[in-house]
Amino acid sequence: MTKDVIALTPTMPDLRTLLAGLYAGGPDLTVSTIAEGAVIQLCAPDGRPLVAIEAPTLVQVPGETRRLLGESDAVDDGPVWWTEARASTAVAEAEHLAGSFAGRLTTVLGGAVWPPQAATTNVIPLTTDIAAVPVPDTGIPAVDVLTTRAAVVIQDRPIVPLTSWLSDALRHTTAADRALQIVTPPTSRLTLPLRTALRGLPNRWVIQHPDQGFYDGLSGAQLHWKNGIFTPIHDDTGQATLAAAFTPTTATQERQLLLNLRTRHRADTDLTLGGALETAFQHFTDAPPAGWSTAEPVNLSWSRRKLTELARNRAPQPTWLTAIGHPHPHPHPHPHRPAIATIRIQRTPAGVEEDITLALGYATDEEPPLHAIETLAAELDAAHGLATLLTSLRFGRSDLTIPPHFEPPPIPVSLTLGSEEPQNTGRTRVDLPPAIAPPTSLGPRSHPVLHYRLSDGNDPHAWARLQELARHLQQA
Repeated sequence: MTKDVIALTPTMPDLRTLLAGLYAGGPDLTVSTIAEGAVIQLCAPDGRPLVAIEAPTLVQVPGETRRLLGESDAVDDGPVWWTEARASTAVAEAEHLAGSFAGRLTTVLGGAVWPPQAATTNVIPLTTDIAAVPVPDTGIPAVDVLTTRAAVVIQDRPIVPLTSWLSDALRHTTAADRALQIVTPPTSRLTLPLRTALRGLPNRWVIQHPDQGFYDGLSGAQLHWKNGIFTPIHDDTGQATLAAAFTPTTATQERQLLLNLRTRHRADTDLTLGGALETAFQHFTDAPPAGWSTAEPVNLSWSRRKLTELARNRAPQPTWLTAIGHPHPHPHPHPHRPAIATIRIQRTPAGVEEDITLALGYATDEEPPLHAIETLAAELDAAHGLATLLTSLRFGRSDLTIPPHFEPPPIPVSLTLGSEEPQNTGRTRVDLPPAIAPPTSLGPRSHPVLHYRLSDGNDPHAWARLQELARHLQQA
């Protein structure tokens, strides 16, 4: 498994400190840069990359380092400079070189190394006969294996986030019509942003189990490496076989409330985006988002103005972002409410649209506030251009990470149409199929928001009702 080592320092590593860290391999190693200077590579004498080091990132969002690295004395919860080094697996010394680089940074600047056992300040001599080691010519720092069909990234960390490394790899693979396939041990979990980014086959999360081989961490299908890509193993009937490790041992009673909402705005110079997301966070966490970013760790303090500027500068290309909640809502005595969202902003013929997925975690003894959905929907429509809002409930980890075993799918709770949407259907409420109750009208009578209740979050038949309602609205 490829090893990632992170130096967490209170001040930004300057050029002199970085050079001291890069001397971890002694004078025989060389240094190069790629990605327009954003990535430094520590290389063997023949030019082979051993360690890739990303430009330091200032993480200003409270609790973000602990969310991704876990509770540890080595993890500082305050603002911290995050410098990540990725060691190649092709050469045995590379992992120790990454640890020595990070250890040297923290020796000079203070702070800590993650994982703590990786830290050292020793000079690591290159003793491997690298002439006998094949050179992986991937051209992308995060990618360990590259074929004509897939880019494979090997990760060995408890929580695998959508880092800028992986975001860059995803852009390259999408442009080249390749699959991105991430290989981890069965002890790893994904963050919601990475799970969202891997949506759509043949992108996969591949679990390398010590006893059961490879399987898909999201579907459970047993996999094998064939023709340059991980693909399912089929039985005699042509069906994919399910890995035994994918079956959960105990069902969690923790739950996740999921909101999938779309807003639509007229494009003009006065438009400020992010209002719908901020309103939803306020409703469920008593605070706006703590921060936002284009990758993880989420490093920027929440700012609708800066978010809008980024989306405007990228237009007409779409913009994909992540937002995270505070580790403790305000006021502080309230219980912790895990909350994370992904946002996709794009210009369409109808205007500027925001597609938002917001996930909120609830402990076993907590009841998700489904009663708050109607109030939220009315406010989103009145002030933030609500088009649709689909609310679902599922059993899953309250920390919102995704484990490599079966979790029940979400169950639809309600579908809400913004006041402009019902006018486009050309249908009235009396035309609804008999299995679906008439909607509740929210807001002004002249332009109501239509709120369709589908279940209390415990009835799996709600999926059939949602499909029937969707067909009805599409026909209209």
